[in-house]
Amino acid sequence: MSYLIVGLGNIGIEYADTRHNVGFTVLDALAEASNISFTTSRYGSIAEYRFKGRTLYLLKPSTYMNLSGKAVNYWLKAENVPIENLLVIVDDLALPFGTLRLRKQGSDAGHNGLKDINAVLGTQNYARLRVGIGSDFPKGAQIDYVLGKWEEPERRELPSICEKAIEIIKAFGTVGVDFAMNTYNNRK
Repeated sequence: MSYLIVGLGNIGIEYADTRHNVGFTVLDALAEASNISFTTSRYGSIAEYRFKGRTLYLLKPSTYMNLSGKAVNYWLKAENVPIENLLVIVDDLALPFGTLRLRKQGSDAGHNGLKDINAVLGTQNYARLRVGIGSDFPKGAQIDYVLGKWEEPERRELPSICEKAIEIIKAFGTVGVDFAMNTYNNRK
């Protein structure tokens, strides 16, 4: 059984360690904890993670956020992964910092990465793990906040947030999205 786990972010040093790249951050933490590494490939960096008889392909698209659909579509087909085994990890302004919310499907909620994936795949029926980045910014400063670097207190909490996200990814791949949602969505 194979799965595609996509962490959304933007490539380039200027985007490293930003809130918008939390999808990349989570997958980097999983790769490091599992002693696997990413290789540069078509439309992104890919790593193969084996867990409990499952193969999880970890993808960090290199297409920039607003063209993520091209990478997701390519790797779904290349690895013959059914859409119900797709999980997209994405930053979410509407959730308080550190909150993790797994959803079976849903709208793009104004997120350009999800918007493009929905358009390319022609559906919103795939799982997404929303990582709350909070909304502590003055009116009109949303873009600067999202593309901004983590503050020091946030940075200190990132490892434990990534650990929880990794637990959710493993649960998604082994016990399924419904059980994972019931288990993790009510936790802080």
